[in-house]
Amino acid sequence: MSFEAAVHAQAIELDRLALEMTAAAGAGHPSSSMGIGHIVTVLMFHTMRWSPDYPDYPTADRLVLSEGHAVPAVYAACAKLGVMYGKDPNNRRRLTIDDLKNLRSMNSELDGHPNPMEGFPFFDAATGSLGQGLSIAAGLAQAARLDGFDKRIYCIIGDGESREGQIAEALDYIIDHKLNKVLPIFNCNEFGQTDRVSSQQSAERMEAKLEAYGFDVKVIDGHNPTQIKNAFDAFEKATKPMAVVAKTVKGWGAESMQGAGWHGKPATGDALKKALAELDQKRMELTSSLAQSDSFTIEPPPEISTPDLAVGDMPGMPEAMKSFDMESLMHSGVVATRRAYGIALRALGRVNKKVVVLDADVSNSTFSEMFKKDSGSADRFFECKIAEQNMVGVGAGLSAAGKIPFISTFSKFFTRAYDQIEMAIYSGANLKLVGSHSGITLASDGPSQMSLPDVAWFRSLGTMKDHRGNPGCYVLQPSDAYSAYALVGVMAEYEGACYMRTLRADTEFLYSDKDVFNLGGFQTLAEGKDLVIAACGYMVHEANKAIELLDKAGISATLLDMYSLPFDSDGVLDLINQANGNIITLEDNYGGGLGSAIADALTESGDAFRLKQMHVTRIPKSAKTPDEMLKMCGLTAQDVVKEAKKLLGVD
Repeated sequence: MSFEAAVHAQAIELDRLALEMTAAAGAGHPSSSMGIGHIVTVLMFHTMRWSPDYPDYPTADRLVLSEGHAVPAVYAACAKLGVMYGKDPNNRRRLTIDDLKNLRSMNSELDGHPNPMEGFPFFDAATGSLGQGLSIAAGLAQAARLDGFDKRIYCIIGDGESREGQIAEALDYIIDHKLNKVLPIFNCNEFGQTDRVSSQQSAERMEAKLEAYGFDVKVIDGHNPTQIKNAFDAFEKATKPMAVVAKTVKGWGAESMQGAGWHGKPATGDALKKALAELDQKRMELTSSLAQSDSFTIEPPPEISTPDLAVGDMPGMPEAMKSFDMESLMHSGVVATRRAYGIALRALGRVNKKVVVLDADVSNSTFSEMFKKDSGSADRFFECKIAEQNMVGVGAGLSAAGKIPFISTFSKFFTRAYDQIEMAIYSGANLKLVGSHSGITLASDGPSQMSLPDVAWFRSLGTMKDHRGNPGCYVLQPSDAYSAYALVGVMAEYEGACYMRTLRADTEFLYSDKDVFNLGGFQTLAEGKDLVIAACGYMVHEANKAIELLDKAGISATLLDMYSLPFDSDGVLDLINQANGNIITLEDNYGGGLGSAIADALTESGDAFRLKQMHVTRIPKSAKTPDEMLKMCGLTAQDVVKEAKKLLGVD
């Protein structure tokens, strides 16, 4: 009985601390935390191989708390164990019981939901937007497999959040990739925020679903130490994916806090006193056999054996295409930016073993298949099928383990994963998102396949600073193969999030190996004195046609290839001022993108200007060619000339 008594005693102590820290914070989820106290105790004090001194040690077992609101239970365990924490990895300190009083405070590393970037390295990713943790766990397991690390990944998932479609995507992925080092632990306490969960999320139904997926399922009493230990012991020996369904009580140990009505509500005053008294009574009932000699032993992680992650120089595009027997395509002078992306990925994969690639069943269209088909990088390609939310989550897990994930799909389909992308950025994930078939020039497939609001959304992330002090996300829109190829290399070298749009249509070369592309940069393709035309992606080519037509009309225009958002505002403003403040922006998406970014820069500068934003202002439909689509949306070279004359007051 000594092990059982020791676990009960420690779990009750975690519950007490959860009650006290949430009361001090005036916010939090003590009842959810109390429901996982026993599971957290067995994991962190007994089962997991890790070190409180080095909580982010590369070979250590990991705990992903998908049910992020229950984090007080983990904070309490970390305080009891003296886990090292702090934003500066060279100046960490031990978490103490007194530190728990600072939960959710502005200057505290103990955020309301887990986030390693706020100074709590025990966690690998920010969670709290429910349904995302299991995908992150899968990514961590994929990285461990690549590195040859025998580490186990535990993921605690709430029964309510298991209804999220991303959980189903992650379960499929774990089975597809035979990730038997990931243990999903479903915390079935029967209550969500407002009321009971659906019967579809009952322990019995969860067991049946998981077995149908192909998991070996263990159903346990989540407050029975021996059953918890036995399940975790079985997982250590598992040769196929396994899952645990833990029947728990929300608010365990304090009857007055059980049932509906206590989610996200800390106990204070008399309610707190009553709950603590109930815990004391529970301690007396369950720990009578506890001896002073009873203790837990944490097994340390295996010694690190650094994998070979050599990084070399990426060759130029002509050299790469020659080595891939693509010289005839090179000499054509016309290559789609999506194909250039694939060429760059293959070249990058040969010189940087940290690079991994994920795709969602469209690798033959995004051209990420070039990475998959190269023998030197095939094992670093992960097919995620049509499950974009899970794909981004897996990418975040891979990033947390030190990989550089390039994540590809149609840019339209990234809209399904906006929440996952945002949470990954909050986690500090080093994601490289590449969406093909961007904008309206996709033409015949129609608007269901076109990315139109994406630039505005991603650009909004670039208006804030991430935890490293850089733009939250760079938006990159290369106009030709050379710029696309170069920007892939730039993204790989940069630590932070980037989103690159590539095109289905072939485009002519505008640049060469001699041209340099940087995050935040732009290119000047023509210089004039009357007007600036700022364009991006495919629209650079249409703007180039407009420049010729304007020249024939006696109007001298500057053409800027605005391949990056954000951009060098001072440089762009200088050129606009040289053109008497006259500017047209041209983009093949809805508003809120390039035009809005330039408008913000102009407004902030206080300079006089006349700006015409040209972008998609209607819901497009199918058309047979890009030219027809541009005509439909009023974005042809002739439309640009018309707007330029109107802006300048020229007949």
